[in-house]
Amino acid sequence: MTISSTTPRPIGTTGLTITALGFGTAPLGGLYADVPTAQAVEVIQAAWDAGIRYFDTAPMYGLTRAEHLVGQVLRDHEGSFALSTKVGRLMTNQRAGRQLPPEPPKNPLDPGWWNGLPFREVFDYSYDAIMRSYDDSQQRLGMRKIDLLYVHDIGRVTHADLHDHHWGQLTRGGGFRALQELKAAGDIKGFGLGVNEWEAIRDALEETDLDCCMLAGRYSLLDRDAADTFLPLAQKRNVALALGGVYNSGILAAPKGGRRKFNYADADPVVVAKVEALREVCERYDVPLAAAAIRFPMRHPAVTAVVIGAKTASQLRQNVEWFDTPLPDAIWGDLDAALASVRP
Repeated sequence: MTISSTTPRPIGTTGLTITALGFGTAPLGGLYADVPTAQAVEVIQAAWDAGIRYFDTAPMYGLTRAEHLVGQVLRDHEGSFALSTKVGRLMTNQRAGRQLPPEPPKNPLDPGWWNGLPFREVFDYSYDAIMRSYDDSQQRLGMRKIDLLYVHDIGRVTHADLHDHHWGQLTRGGGFRALQELKAAGDIKGFGLGVNEWEAIRDALEETDLDCCMLAGRYSLLDRDAADTFLPLAQKRNVALALGGVYNSGILAAPKGGRRKFNYADADPVVVAKVEALREVCERYDVPLAAAAIRFPMRHPAVTAVVIGAKTASQLRQNVEWFDTPLPDAIWGDLDAALASVRP
């Protein structure tokens, strides 16, 4: 079967159908650069006009800004698309005199927001916090419909010494129970994790059944970390996967000599050498490296969709074009060989 960006794809047993290409809204929160409101609205509408019917957001993105923007555009289309947001961070204002928990150490994977709203995140994965986060997101979006909830950024890399505390909130503290109740009541269609660490999804599957998960950066043309152990497990447990970070923070979509960010940090020389080896293969086949990168995850049966962000309507349309670019079957073996040829 030939998959295009608008091909409908079922999400496990939830009854939901999403497009093979989804739109992620982290850039609209001001990731790496300011995105004016009019420009953000234009991008979301461009995604709709391109036939994309899966939209993902989170309270974290722009410290609630992205949720407001998504709701502003999509409320007119309610009922015709699938929408996911995330739980695990409560947003509080920063008014003088308010007693707040100590601010957590800066997460090295979080680059901050250029034009975020004046709120501060407080990590909380407990029962009450999950329920409140769900209600807060409904109000920011201005809509009743939220199809999927992802537990956002739970994991040892993100939380370091505080991981056990937060994991306890999610498990013994009732976080998973809250998600189960929301699903049982019909308030959401499914839930899972939205993380950069596949190990957290593996551990979560020891606690509860998950419908779907969003995994960023761990299964890409450049980074196969999840391939051997995690993807077969997800497939066995019928966990639908939406993969983000397929450009690994942009290095696989940048022109030669362009931006060299890899997984939110400056790329080291070995990573740069791997990218150039992959680029040489794509040039021989006369296809863009980004087209191979965006389509690579869809070759695995555990993957339901790829989710891509964009700052401008033209970037959005370019992503759709890359996804829909025909690629010869022979290119994949040559890309694997090129990757293996670069040694540390």
